[in-house]
Amino acid sequence: MSRKAAISLLVIAGLIVAASWWAISVNRQLVRLDQSVNEKWAQVQNVYQRRADLIPNLVETVRGFAAQERTVFEEVTKARASATRVQLPPQALSDPRALERFQAAQDTLSGALGRLLVVVERYPQLKSNQNFLALQTQLEGTENRIAVERRRFNEAVRDYNTRLLLFPEHLVARVSGFQPKAYFEATPDAATPPKVKF
Repeated sequence: MSRKAAISLLVIAGLIVAASWWAISVNRQLVRLDQSVNEKWAQVQNVYQRRADLIPNLVETVRGFAAQERTVFEEVTKARASATRVQLPPQALSDPRALERFQAAQDTLSGALGRLLVVVERYPQLKSNQNFLALQTQLEGTENRIAVERRRFNEAVRDYNTRLLLFPEHLVARVSGFQPKAYFEATPDAATPPKVKF
C-alpha cells in the first residue's frame, strides 16, 4: 500500500469517526429536548390534576349555600370526571388529535366551573365565606399555573420541533425516529368572550 493510499484511508477513517461523533452528539441533544417536552407535559397534567382535586371541595362549599342549583353541581362533577378520564401519555404528544381531545375535556371542565362561579354571584353570603374564598383563591392560582405550564410546554415543543427541522440535524432525527410534537393550542372559540346569563 502506498503512502498516499494510507493517508487517504486515515483521512476517510477520521471523517467517519468525526461524523459518528457528530451524529451521536445530535442524537443526545434530541433525546434531551424530547425529555424536556415530556417533563413539561407532565407538569401541565400535574396542574390540571391540582384543579381537578380542588373542585370537589369547591362544589361542596357552594352546595351548602345553594342546594337548589343541582344541575350546575352535576355538570361540574361530570365534567371533572370526564377531564380526569382523558389521559395523554408523552408518547401521544405527536398526535394533534389526541391533544385536541385532552384539551376539549379540560375546556368542558373550565366551562362548567364558569357556570358554578355564576351561581356564586347569586349568593352574597357565600362570597364572604372564608372556606369559599380560600378555595376560590387556590383555583384562580391554579388557573394561572395552567396557563404558565402550557406556555412552558409550547416553548419546549418549539425548541424540539425546531431542532428536528434544522439541516443536517434533520437527517439524524429521521434516522433515529424522532417525530414532531403537537402544540397545546387555544380552542377555535377561545377568542369569543363567554356569555354570562343571570
